[in-house]
Amino acid sequence: MADDLQSYAILFLIWLISTVLIRIIFSNSRTTARCLPPGPIPLPVIGHLHLLDPITHQAFHKLSKRYGPLIHLRLGSVPAVVASNADIAREILKTHGTTFASRPQSSAIQYLAYGASGFAFAPYGPYWKFMKKLCMSDLLGGRTLDQLQSIRREEIRRFLRLLHKKSNGGETVDVGLELITMMSNIVSRMAMSRICSDTEVEVEEVREIVHEMAELIGTFNVSDYIGLCRNLDLQGLKKRYGNVHGRFDAMMKSIIKEREEERKTKMERGDGVKDILDILLEISEDESAEMKLTMENIKAFIMDIFVAGTDTTAITTEWALAELINHPDLFKKARVEIDSVVGKNRLVGESDFPNLPYLHAIVKETLRLHPTVPVIPRESTKDCKIGGYDVPANTQVFINVWAIGRDPEHWVDPLEFCPERFMPSDESDRSHNVDVRGQHFHFLPFGSGQRGCPGTSLALQVVQTMLASMIQCFDWTVGIRGECATVDMMEGPGLTLTRARPLVCVPVARANPVHLN
Repeated sequence: MADDLQSYAILFLIWLISTVLIRIIFSNSRTTARCLPPGPIPLPVIGHLHLLDPITHQAFHKLSKRYGPLIHLRLGSVPAVVASNADIAREILKTHGTTFASRPQSSAIQYLAYGASGFAFAPYGPYWKFMKKLCMSDLLGGRTLDQLQSIRREEIRRFLRLLHKKSNGGETVDVGLELITMMSNIVSRMAMSRICSDTEVEVEEVREIVHEMAELIGTFNVSDYIGLCRNLDLQGLKKRYGNVHGRFDAMMKSIIKEREEERKTKMERGDGVKDILDILLEISEDESAEMKLTMENIKAFIMDIFVAGTDTTAITTEWALAELINHPDLFKKARVEIDSVVGKNRLVGESDFPNLPYLHAIVKETLRLHPTVPVIPRESTKDCKIGGYDVPANTQVFINVWAIGRDPEHWVDPLEFCPERFMPSDESDRSHNVDVRGQHFHFLPFGSGQRGCPGTSLALQVVQTMLASMIQCFDWTVGIRGECATVDMMEGPGLTLTRARPLVCVPVARANPVHLN
């Protein structure tokens, strides 16, 4: 019996080695025939998964420094390429924009985003085009943003009053956590004319739902990439998907039911301005609409707004404040600009931004060094050539925005936080002409092309207003008991560029926001 087992074991090893060798031979022959981009030699089954660490954009950057600006990887059984410079990004997002207009469909998206029924993760096609047009004209268009400006102003004032209260008590503030709460309120009121919760417990519940959704979408699920594990839940993620989706869905069902009852009885609500949910419900009831929206579409779109608009905006503001605390001379320069334009008797507002170029430069420099979404994911729908190499259909494509923003070929002293590079007075650097909306491919904080972020205008308005008011009204100290210290700038893992450690500060009131007009 023992001899039989030994024989079977030897046969199994021979079969395994033969299979691996045959796959390598065939893989090499296909690579030669197709001229795929360069890359490291893959391991059996897992491919190059062992080369990825939790901070994916940094792992991609290390590989690109060794293999070049376009590299080929095999993530388990899924082919992928990584682009790490502006020229390659231009080819993908502009020259072959339609080929790469779809995003990979992960199990997280299928569970959480109602099968990609919203907008952010929907495949490129008629429905996505309809929603893009709707976003730009109605949902996130200039007229809608102007009508809802009072909501943003009220929530920012509420946030500043909280900071002032903390300041009076000498208390520390988890800046990121409070920013996320404020952004959750802004998004909720703009989308549905209400704060999703009234008590502190409910506020925490909504914040947890949104945060967990963003975390799960950004968590690497091994089962998505290794064919043998497709039906397994090795990391226990499916259970978490179901839990958080159920909580969000229950919340949305309650809100939509309440709204439909209001619409039926024609009850007056707020100031009468239509919110995003109103617009979506009207389209769903319009028999002549170009595209019929279902309740799944509506709930998925609201989820898109929460996930894309809450964490991302808060994270950018948190990084900007951290950089300014570490560069007190730049903080002082920003405050001088705000005081000279706004004065000391009123609170800075959105209408002041055209006259605050240095503040705008600070935000752009923050987005360059700390892009909210450090890697743009795409998927090819047909064979094409990029950078002279073949990229087959159904290849996942990752554009490393984080690495492109630090490329010394395009940026002087790329690792330095230097807002002056975006000021027209700096003759040594022509970066002041660079736009944030994807027209310059060495600076892609909001993506580019057909799937560029439709919420760019809203994001810039909110980030600039939050940051300017925090500079105007408070000094900021960090460390034990608030003594001056340097902020740790280490990055954390995830879909968005989170900080490894929260920014905990003591706000020192300079002006009482309650007394400012």
